[in-house]
Amino acid sequence: MTTEKTEGIILRVVEFSESSCVVTLLTRDFGKITGIAKGARRRKSPFEAAIDLLAVVRLVFVHKTSTALDILTEAKLQRRFRSASTHLDRLYAAFYCAEILLAMTDENDPHRELYDFAVRMIQNIDDGENLDHCVIRFQLQTLKLLGHGPELNNCVGCGNTIPSEKRYFFGLRDGGVFCADCRRAKKAVASMSAESLELMQQFADPNYNWQRTESSSKQIGEVRALTLRYTSHVLGYEPKLQKYIEKRGT
Repeated sequence: MTTEKTEGIILRVVEFSESSCVVTLLTRDFGKITGIAKGARRRKSPFEAAIDLLAVVRLVFVHKTSTALDILTEAKLQRRFRSASTHLDRLYAAFYCAEILLAMTDENDPHRELYDFAVRMIQNIDDGENLDHCVIRFQLQTLKLLGHGPELNNCVGCGNTIPSEKRYFFGLRDGGVFCADCRRAKKAVASMSAESLELMQQFADPNYNWQRTESSSKQIGEVRALTLRYTSHVLGYEPKLQKYIEKRGT
């Protein structure tokens, strides 16, 4: 057993006893970890009220090499999710992001680029950035960083560049767009407009200045619905928080 230090964002907190809880974090140096924080629910503890969902903390923990839980020994708050008490839609969006990170990451599998991106996006949600833009960007970039990014430029059937069309076909099973010929006989295919495909390409581009993106509510609604469906397909189930994200389009 070794004592480690790292930074992490708290994704889940489960009460363990009157004074303790089990905490799951996505950390910068160790990937996803789960540990017990003894005494964290007491007024005076080495965690200084830092154990809070979506909080970014500096963490000290005893890293177990077996399947046993790690032991969290200290946590100092770096940033708290401030919108939790004032903006319910932003809280649901951030919880959705946390649910995706919990489902799509493995224990003790570090991914610094994903960690830095996740912290930045949840901070953008907290800071009042366009909420639909944040969630769409989060989904597409997280999928890409974890090897599930959709192909949005070339046909996933034949590999050729997609010709200009008024509407395009997106294969949920195949993970990308089809040309008209390859779309035939395919199942689980969604249709999207040319404008929505362009918007989706922008959000999927890590170098694009997405914060200046201009789009109609119709385009955003179409891209939001498609990215939610595709994320659910990759996971194999519909995330619990998805229904709250979908309600923004009703």
